[in-house]
Amino acid sequence: MDPARLEQHSPHEWHIPPTGHMRVPAILYASEDLILGMDDKVYEQLVNVTTLPGIVKAAYAMPDAHWGYGFPIGGVAAFDAEAGGVVSAGGVGFDISCGVRALTTGLTRTDIEACKRRLADTLFTRIPAGLGSTGVLRLNTHDMDDMLKAGARWAVSRGYGEMADLERTEEHGQMRGADPEAVSSQAKQRQRDEMGTLGSGNHYLEVQVVRELYAADAATVYGLHLDDVVVSIHCGARGLGHQIGTDYLKLMAVAASDFGIHLPDRELACAPLKSTLGQDYLGAMRAGTNCALANRQILTHLTREAFAAVMPKADLRVLYDVSHNTCKEETHVIDGTPRRLFVHRKGATRAFGPGHADLPAEFAQVGQPVLIGGSMGTCSYVLAGMRTSEPQSFASACHGAGRAMSRHAATRQWNGRQVVDELAARGILIRCVSQRGIAEEAPGAYKDVSVVVDAAESAGLARKIARLEPLICIKG
Repeated sequence: MDPARLEQHSPHEWHIPPTGHMRVPAILYASEDLILGMDDKVYEQLVNVTTLPGIVKAAYAMPDAHWGYGFPIGGVAAFDAEAGGVVSAGGVGFDISCGVRALTTGLTRTDIEACKRRLADTLFTRIPAGLGSTGVLRLNTHDMDDMLKAGARWAVSRGYGEMADLERTEEHGQMRGADPEAVSSQAKQRQRDEMGTLGSGNHYLEVQVVRELYAADAATVYGLHLDDVVVSIHCGARGLGHQIGTDYLKLMAVAASDFGIHLPDRELACAPLKSTLGQDYLGAMRAGTNCALANRQILTHLTREAFAAVMPKADLRVLYDVSHNTCKEETHVIDGTPRRLFVHRKGATRAFGPGHADLPAEFAQVGQPVLIGGSMGTCSYVLAGMRTSEPQSFASACHGAGRAMSRHAATRQWNGRQVVDELAARGILIRCVSQRGIAEEAPGAYKDVSVVVDAAESAGLARKIARLEPLICIKG
């Protein structure tokens, strides 16, 4: 993207002023180098988002933004139902509630090194991964609906975890307002055998070590110390989420003209928040969010079992679990007035600052943990939400490194064996069912996550707390 097309307001804030059908400005948070690396489609898609009815304040792009379906990945926008606002399935994405759960372990790198290969093999054996992978559960109709209503709470009630896990989970493990009746039978059928699975693509389970701390206050609250071992689980609602997205994008695209909505791009299909279709989608999307929360909860249980088999002294506790493909109803102050808004975050993470009422009490002074996954074989980060992100981005931050090239392009440049060998030489063990999948997720296919995180911090979206480096990575 050519920075000359943008108005630069600070080293890490760039504006596209309203013209034509734009209702509000578009704002990008990134360094100039990151802007130069963004494809022009990000500009086009962000401008398109600003034309949707009922949008409030601005459409935002995070530092890791890249082309997506409808909204750019890394896109954030909020809509007011009382002002004719809409909900867009393309503003949430197909991988509903894809997110990251981080676990502390009570172990150090020295503990892991003695049995790293055995731990990698045990995790790979016990954590189902890959396209079409199936899990340890098969849900009947009653179980499916219960899971879609109660999320991680349902999983804990079935013995997959502890009540304490829910206190460190977004929405306390259960997204209210879920409507299983709004989820198609095809979506439910796709999910019957997929609970407790990682899936494929950029999803992973990674054993990591804390290599650097930036803020002792928050690190202590989060339970992070130098050389500690952490586990990160990145996945979402699997086939059910994808089918919900598919189902409602079709319905919204067909109904747009009936609602008098002009779509600059069919992929931005949406429906008024106060319409029956809009409410049905919200109910289905919230059910999809619960599916993802339950999935990560079950994976946490399986991870604990794998660690117990190899390292009985391990004590895996949830640091935090946060989603980055959602639409949330939240209160935000606009021009001095609190308003209930529906905040779409697609490839962006909620990042509440210190003192926010929805945070666990222990995080009140330091802010919400913001979990940023890097590319396979590179570092990841734990950030903390800042008060400044509330007025700047509806309390949102980046979610990862962001792709720098397509999966197809990555497979032309790398092969899976090459990537595995190169990472093994650096002491990083990769376990994956697909050599092609490894090539698609090669570290070089992504932006430099450290540059992305530095931009997010400089823009006031979140502050750095800890840098994590991988020891073991399980992929689909």
